[in-house]
Amino acid sequence: MKVAVLDNLRSVYNVGSIFRTCNAVGIEKIYLCGTTPTPLDKKGNKRKDFAKVALGAEDTVQWEYCESTMSCINRLKEENYYIISLEQDKNSSDYKNIDIKGKENVVFVIGNEVDGISHDVIKISDCIAEIPMLGTKESLNVTIAFGIAVYRILGL
Repeated sequence: MKVAVLDNLRSVYNVGSIFRTCNAVGIEKIYLCGTTPTPLDKKGNKRKDFAKVALGAEDTVQWEYCESTMSCINRLKEENYYIISLEQDKNSSDYKNIDIKGKENVVFVIGNEVDGISHDVIKISDCIAEIPMLGTKESLNVTIAFGIAVYRILGL
């Protein structure tokens, strides 16, 4: 099973867009952690801003809210998931070199738009994948980076 974990994302638009990408690549479940917006508001109603971007993907991709990203990742590790964090780090590998052949259960962790993935999650990840940046900017929008990396890593 392929899943995504969103670590304290802030933008409802980014999260909605990630839902669409997950639907497109066959990721079956998304864990929305910490401050990450969910498809439902505090009263349990569908969020119109979310639905506008997700275009129905919030109804086709399973999702679960988790208060703590670390607890979520620890639970997935106990279930023998291979944890891939998409992050710039001194221990990262070029995303084009990530090989998941033979790995049935894979997690893609996506970090906060400003701070990235928490250091504790990075430490327990099995792999850290990085997209090389050749221009003057240090990073891509989280939704763009996720799309690029997940398509390549899944071999689509």
